[in-house]
Amino acid sequence: MTSPTFADLTTIGVGGSIARFIEPDSRVGVIEAVEDADDRGVPLCVIGGGSNMLVSDEPFMGFVVRDARRSIGVPDEVAPVEGDDRTVHVSAEAGTNWDDLVEFCVRLGLEGVEGLSGIPGTVGASVVQNIGAYGQEVADSVDSVEVWDRETKKVVELTPADLHFGYRTSALKSSMYQAPATPADKYFPTPRYVVLSVTFALRHSATGVVNVGQLARALGVETGTRLETQAIRDAVLAVRAGKGMLEDPNRYASPWMRGTKEDRTIAAAMDALKAVNGSTDPDYNRHSCGSFFMNPVLTADAAATLPEDAPRFAAPLPDGSGTQGVKTSAAWLIDHAGFHKGFAVREGAAASLSTMHTLALTNRGSATAADVAELARTVQNGVESAFGVRLVPEPVAIGIDLR
Repeated sequence: MTSPTFADLTTIGVGGSIARFIEPDSRVGVIEAVEDADDRGVPLCVIGGGSNMLVSDEPFMGFVVRDARRSIGVPDEVAPVEGDDRTVHVSAEAGTNWDDLVEFCVRLGLEGVEGLSGIPGTVGASVVQNIGAYGQEVADSVDSVEVWDRETKKVVELTPADLHFGYRTSALKSSMYQAPATPADKYFPTPRYVVLSVTFALRHSATGVVNVGQLARALGVETGTRLETQAIRDAVLAVRAGKGMLEDPNRYASPWMRGTKEDRTIAAAMDALKAVNGSTDPDYNRHSCGSFFMNPVLTADAAATLPEDAPRFAAPLPDGSGTQGVKTSAAWLIDHAGFHKGFAVREGAAASLSTMHTLALTNRGSATAADVAELARTVQNGVESAFGVRLVPEPVAIGIDLR
C-alpha cells in the first residue's frame, strides 16, 4: 500500500497526503523514527488514534509516526490483597487503544478509569491531553510516564509532578504551544517529550464511585453511590452514544486502521451502534474530533459579563498562577450565540455541528479540512461577538490557524 492520508487516519476523516508514514513495532524503532525526523529537520507528527487533530488538506511534507506497540501488563500480580493497600499498577505501551485499556482494567476488577470509557485515541495521547470525563481525569491515575526527550535525546521517566497536569493539558502539551492555539517554534505538532509507555496506579475493586449527576441519573442512583465498574462503564458508553460522542467503529474496517484496536471491543462497539441507530451504517455525528472547543476558564471580572444563567464552576486559571477563575460551558456559549445542533455555514454544507451535540464539528461524508475550519471560525467569531469570549480549539490544528 502507498502511504495513507490524514483522512484515512483521523476520526473526522479529513486531511492531506503524508510524505512518509512509519509504524514502528519496537521501543527502539519509535525512538529511531523520531530521531530520524529530528536529524533531518523535517516536520514530525506522532499520531495516536487520530481523534484529537484537524489537519490541513495540503500535503504534510514530513514524517508521521504511529506506535504499533499495544501491550498491556500488570507489574503487580492481581491477586487477593493483604492489608489496606489495594493499589494495582498497570503499564501500557503508548500505541495501546485507550478504550481497550479501560475494558481490560474493568474486566480485571480495577477501579480508576471506568469513567473514561469510550474516549477515542491511545494511551500515549491520553496523558498529553489529560483526557477527562464523568468525574475522572487520566491525571488521577497516572503513576509515571516513560518518554523520549527530543531535547536531551534521553529516555526519561516523568512523575505526575513533572507532568503539571491541568484541564485538558500537561507539560507535554504545553511544550507544543507558546500561547493558546499558537504553535511553538520548535516542538509542533509533536511535543518535546514523546510518550513511550504509561504506568497507572489503580485500585483493586470491582466497584467505583458515580461522580457526576448526569451519570447518576442514567443509572438511577444518587451521586456518590458505589456501583460495579462494569455498570458504570456501560452507562458512560450509553450516555456518550446518546450524544454521538463516540467514534464510529466502521473506521476499523479501513486497511490503515486494522489491528489498532482489539477485535472484541470493535465487535462490542458495532453491536452498540446497531442497537442505537438500528443499523451499522456510518454515523456521521461520530465523524468528529469529539469536543472541538475547550470550556473557557475566565477571570472573575470576565465571567461577570456573561448572562446570569451561563454555567459557572470554580476552576484555576490556565496561566499556571494558581489563581482561582470561573469555568463556563463552551456548549452553552455556542448554543446561546445562535449556533444550534446541526448548524452549517450554508445549506448542504459538508461540515456541520452534530445534530446531537453543539460541541462536535462533524464531517457529513465529503467535508475537507477547509470546510471544518470555516465552520470552526464561524462559531468562534459568533461566540466572541455575543459574549466576548474567544473559544480555544481542543484538537491539535496542523496547517490551520484557529486562533
